[in-house]
Amino acid sequence: MIQIAIDGPSGAGKSTVAKALAAKLGIVYVDTGALYRTIGYYVRSKDVDPHDGEAVAKLLPDIHIELAYENGTQQVILNGVALGDKIRTPEMSMYASAVSAIPAVRAFLLETQRSIARKCSVIMDGRDIGTVILPNADVKIFLVASAECRARRRTDELIAKGMQVSYEEVLSDMQARDRADSTREVAPAVAAADAVTFDNSWMTPDECVEKLEALVLATVQKTGATV
Repeated sequence: MIQIAIDGPSGAGKSTVAKALAAKLGIVYVDTGALYRTIGYYVRSKDVDPHDGEAVAKLLPDIHIELAYENGTQQVILNGVALGDKIRTPEMSMYASAVSAIPAVRAFLLETQRSIARKCSVIMDGRDIGTVILPNADVKIFLVASAECRARRRTDELIAKGMQVSYEEVLSDMQARDRADSTREVAPAVAAADAVTFDNSWMTPDECVEKLEALVLATVQKTGATV
C-alpha cells in the first residue's frame, strides 16, 4: 500500500489535484478538510462560537460522521444527512479553521483518518497530514500558490456553484485563514521537514496532476511501495 499526503493553504488546489491523482492511481481519496468543515457546520447549526473550545467539545459526542464514495467522489454524511456543498461556503471555511485549532476536535477526527489509511492505499489532503495524521507517509507534498491566484480560483469556483461572492471578499477571508492556520498552536499548517514544496500558481490542474503523478511513480520505483 501507499500513503500520499498533500498539505498546503486554502485554495491551493489540494482537493482538485488529490481527487484527480487518486483517480489516475486507482486509490482512495480522503478530503480531510471536509471533516473539519462538517464539524464547523454542526457548531454553526447549534449557534455555538467556533472559538469556544469547551463549548465545541461538548457537542462532539452528538456528532457522527461517515464517508461514502459515489463514482469515486467523497460524500460527507453528518448524523445520517449528506451535506453536499453546504460545507463549501466561505463562512464554513472560517468555521473549519476555528474548530480545527481545538485539540478535542483534532483528537476526535484523528483516528477516523488514520483508520482509513490502515485499510487501503490513500491520498489525503489537508493542513497537517504529513506532520501529524500520516507522519510516515510515503510521499509528502506541500502545495502552494499565491494568495491572489488562490482567491481567483476559489471565487470562480463559488460563482460557478451559484454563490454570490466577490474576489475581494474571498481574498480577505483567505488571507485571514492563512494567518490563523499557520500560526495556531495546535498542528499549524506548515510543511513537513521531508515534504516537497510545489508551487502551482501558473499551472492548470492537469499540468499539476501530471507532475505530481510523476513524483509519486518515481517514489514507488525507488522505495518499492505499491499503489
